[in-house]
Amino acid sequence: MNKELKKFLETEFKTKAKVIDSKVVEVTAPDGEVFQVLCQVGKYISQETRNYELHIIEAIFDKNYSNDKELMINNIWRDAILNGISFMGMSSGDRQCERTRIGNRIRQIRDERGIEARDLAKLADVDAANLSRIENGKYSVGIDILSKIAASLGKKIDLVDI
Repeated sequence: MNKELKKFLETEFKTKAKVIDSKVVEVTAPDGEVFQVLCQVGKYISQETRNYELHIIEAIFDKNYSNDKELMINNIWRDAILNGISFMGMSSGDRQCERTRIGNRIRQIRDERGIEARDLAKLADVDAANLSRIENGKYSVGIDILSKIAASLGKKIDLVDI
């Protein structure tokens, strides 16, 4: 094994990938969000090859990690192709429903109050394009930004029963 390959294999990534079955790899991103990836990694007989490809997937997710999940997923697809990993499909992550629900609620409150998106973005000191992505469920927003948006709408963030 050459030195570069050995060094790569010894690199610890924040992302963790594991084979679920012959077609599915479960990938846990640095923020804990879980993605399902359809690929052939689980079909390899050689454990060494399987581990190598899982490590490449971890490296790709770490490199492209972003709060903007749409951009992140697009970049992951691109890098997978460039690195010879053949994805047949990939989920949008296990938190997509929550991002969509929260974004819809922000838009609903904003519309009820008659506030234009660009005005809310200004009030909350958030980039207007990011507010649009948040409202469309395509941006994983942190608590600080979410709190600013909520406060600008006269609301507060709270933990409620589901």
